[in-house]
Amino acid sequence: MRCLTIALLLGAFTSCDSDEDTTDLLGDWQKASDFAGVSRSGAVAFTIGDMAYVGTGFDGNQRLTDFWQYDSNKGSWIRKASFPGTARNLAVSFTANGKGYVGTGFDGVNHLRDFWEYDPQTDTWTQIADFPGSARYGAVALSIDNKGYVGAGYDGNYQKDFWQYDPATGQWQERVGLGGAKRLNAFAFTYDGKGYIGGGINNGQFQSDFLEYDPVNDSWRKLKSLDENDRENEDYPSPRTSAVTLVINNRVFVVGGSNGSALADVWEYEPLGDLWVERYSFEGSAREGAVGFALGGFGYITTGQSSTYRFDDLWQFDPTIFSQD
Repeated sequence: MRCLTIALLLGAFTSCDSDEDTTDLLGDWQKASDFAGVSRSGAVAFTIGDMAYVGTGFDGNQRLTDFWQYDSNKGSWIRKASFPGTARNLAVSFTANGKGYVGTGFDGVNHLRDFWEYDPQTDTWTQIADFPGSARYGAVALSIDNKGYVGAGYDGNYQKDFWQYDPATGQWQERVGLGGAKRLNAFAFTYDGKGYIGGGINNGQFQSDFLEYDPVNDSWRKLKSLDENDRENEDYPSPRTSAVTLVINNRVFVVGGSNGSALADVWEYEPLGDLWVERYSFEGSAREGAVGFALGGFGYITTGQSSTYRFDDLWQFDPTIFSQD
């Protein structure tokens, strides 16, 4: 395996089997309006309509409950109703039927399993049925066809169970567990009605397997792993934990995370060919545990950490043009 590692600010850029000069790669990052809350990591984010919502997390001293709405058209942040559950980090979030859902996480002592629904029309939170799996943090969540899916994570042991929440009934239903390794702090995204999960860590090892979930058949398919055995002579991202995913106009990107050091590389995934293409690196400080969202044809990344330093900057990503630097 040929790997290139370049020191980058507080972290590192790592790719495998890539000889391209990063200055020739597609994608442009521009600094946007800083997140209005305090610097933090392990927050959650979701979008409803043309607004994004960011909240909870850990600022290095305490867990948080504040929530903020971002309007990309105005470049403005507005404080919204605080999350009413226990302050936490490493929770999960998803959207369904025009509402946001937040649950699980860690309060500094306890693993959590409560779940809450946010209504942007009334700016109110309502507690819903608890997550029926074990209390945990560092799980993954997906939004598919107005249902939420939550699984994996850590409850004192690594997990791979998988659950569906239907807002229409207010009920959770267990689904087939992940078809690969147990994991903590994996990355996940939805594309064309299917869910994808990869990366994460299990027993000190970064996981390289990559999985596709079909909710219609309640089944998992193993895709090519992020390793040389499956992807000889292909470019692909190194296995990692705590990365950000962005789905921008049906294009999928994985950004940053950590493989022992904070990362700033950007990779586009092409589901139809199960291929990865390197894009222009994130221009903020390398980081893990950030949040990301897509609005108006752009991707956005904010918060996160590198070592003990936490961030509150916001960066906008345009995947259609070359860097303007």
